Amino acid sequence: MSTASVSTFPGGEFAPGLVVLVTPEGDVEQVADDLAFPNGTAISPDGAALVVAESYASRLTAYDIGSDGVLSNRHVWAETPDDHPDGICMDAEGAVWYADVGNQRCVRVHEGGEVLATVGFDRGAFACVLSRGRDPRLFVVGQAWGGPEPSQPSGRMVAFPAPAPGAGRP
Repeated sequence: MSTASVSTFPGGEFAPGLVVLVTPEGDVEQVADDLAFPNGTAISPDGAALVVAESYASRLTAYDIGSDGVLSNRHVWAETPDDHPDGICMDAEGAVWYADVGNQRCVRVHEGGEVLATVGFDRGAFACVLSRGRDPRLFVVGQAWGGPEPSQPSGRMVAFPAPAPGAGRP
């Protein structure tokens, strides 16, 4: 699965984004559309669901994945009020972590939107991923955001203890 945005983010007029399926043979098929700046995507551990972070809509949207890769049953997985989810990952307890650039943090939520944990970051959080196995860690990638352009690279990756290891894909 891949997401593409048709917006000229961060400036310009909003235009909806889409999700495409790319087969091993190289065929490309649109399987979802009308997404408000789709960013991170994660597939559940059983391979049955896709969750998409819709940054402009402040929500996580889910689809059922058919055996042929076609998506159906679009529904809101979780509202993320005042947040703009970017990169996401799933954990072994069925929760999703999402990175939030503007609020400089990552948030762990259950389906329905219950916030389970939040970790602050000293810069915009763009992506997150969980380690697998014992002693799970949440790795967060970020960079300076919202101020003057830094004169030196500002990217940084930090690991935080996590309550559950990663699961699903990625």
